[in-house]
Amino acid sequence: MNHNPASDHSRDLTARLFQLKEELKKLKPMLNKVWDEVLRSEVSKYPVFVVYQEDHIGIGLPVYQKVGLAKKWNINISTLEEFYVKGLIRKEKVDEFRRVYKDPEGWFALLVLSSLGAQIIFLPRYGVDDN
Repeated sequence: MNHNPASDHSRDLTARLFQLKEELKKLKPMLNKVWDEVLRSEVSKYPVFVVYQEDHIGIGLPVYQKVGLAKKWNINISTLEEFYVKGLIRKEKVDEFRRVYKDPEGWFALLVLSSLGAQIIFLPRYGVDDN
């Protein structure tokens, strides 16, 4: 029987994203307030939550810090504009990012950073997962 490292990576990524989604359920009211403030104050039309497991990163402003062993993720609020200024996205990729970016009234954009790499994902702001 052959061992497939790509399959292991996919399973690990799926498990981490599920765990993140579960942790975010409890934080949605607070995340929605932060998100709405960015949109209302016209800071950006493209907010992004940066979700990470390290102690600190130099992107965005902290909105949630993990406390204790039960919490695994920190969350900062950032924007497409900050990504561009800090060189995280090249000029030629900005329009592509805007095209795939979902309506911020209904979706959160998250840049998830973990030992498995970086992924941009979109999660609904409201819906059946709210508990």
